[in-house]
Amino acid sequence: METGKRNYYLEIADNAHILSHRLAENCSRGPFLEEDLACTNVALDLIGLAESVYNEIAKQLEGNISGDDVAYRRDEIDYRNCLLTEQPNDDFAHLMTRQFFMDTYHYYIFTELSVSSDTFLSALANKSLKEVTYHLKRSSEWMIRFGNGTKESSERAQAAINRLWRYTDELFTSDESYSDLIGTGVYPDQDKLKKSWMQKVDEVFFLAQLRKPENKGFQLHGGKSGRHSEHMGYILSEMQFLPNKYPDATW
Repeated sequence: METGKRNYYLEIADNAHILSHRLAENCSRGPFLEEDLACTNVALDLIGLAESVYNEIAKQLEGNISGDDVAYRRDEIDYRNCLLTEQPNDDFAHLMTRQFFMDTYHYYIFTELSVSSDTFLSALANKSLKEVTYHLKRSSEWMIRFGNGTKESSERAQAAINRLWRYTDELFTSDESYSDLIGTGVYPDQDKLKKSWMQKVDEVFFLAQLRKPENKGFQLHGGKSGRHSEHMGYILSEMQFLPNKYPDATW
């Protein structure tokens, strides 16, 4: 499997996998039962998405390797997820703001990948679009609800936006290993993705009476190249414990 192709696949899978883990951590902590179940279901959708990609990577790699090996038996530097996905949970407004940013990203990237010349990516995107459309509808409605709710809910949502905005630009950066294939019909143009993402964010923020932070030019990168935050090591310690402790276990 070509390095660039593998890295792009891993970005998609690792973003979904790590975000799913963060959502799963919130299980039983939702503001009410229906929303607690909704968060858990979104986490399951994301882990299913990640599993499909990990299995495809394993199939295309030489040697006796499984999707679980790709998912759980890599060093931290080999994970390609964006820094945004690994940020720890705070209050519910913080969790849903991070989710809104990622749901918007997933909606537009899978819309573009649905016509990719890469047959696996196009099939994955078409299969995933129904789920991510619902995810975006839900998180958008929560952002509007926060912004037009109480003074406290609006302030908490705005605080979450201010805190997480610095990680959003990394969503639209390209790794050198596949940058020459961006916009060729294989992988979507990152500038087009960013424009669509920003338009949707602006629309929802307008309806929610929320605003982009004043220091929107300050951005943090590194996850896509394996330079993660201090939080990633703790995530992997938890995620990888059972697979590494019992490597021959079957489920």
